[in-house]
Amino acid sequence: MGNQSLTGLAAQSESSWGINLLLALLMLLLVSTLAVLLLSADGLRRTQRLQAEVTQTRQEISALQARNAALSGEVKNLKHGLEAAEERARSDLGLISENESFYQIIASD
Repeated sequence: MGNQSLTGLAAQSESSWGINLLLALLMLLLVSTLAVLLLSADGLRRTQRLQAEVTQTRQEISALQARNAALSGEVKNLKHGLEAAEERARSDLGLISENESFYQIIASD
């Protein structure tokens, strides 16, 4: 019976040694991954720099979209404003465009 208990202790000792080795390897893998993430040029610093660039680009896009909306409004006003002004000039002042011919019909009395 004493021999069996020694064999059991040896097996248990080998089993815990294997688990400890596995845990040590996992810890080493975790530490090396964190080191690469935090210290490398492609790690956390690059991610933060890219996030800052994305934020800046989004702000620029917002400003450009506001500018485009303002310019679009100006174009609409100019189009409608010119059409209205041209119609008024035709009716009130007799405006004729370059490619048009004007015929005046005079009623005989």
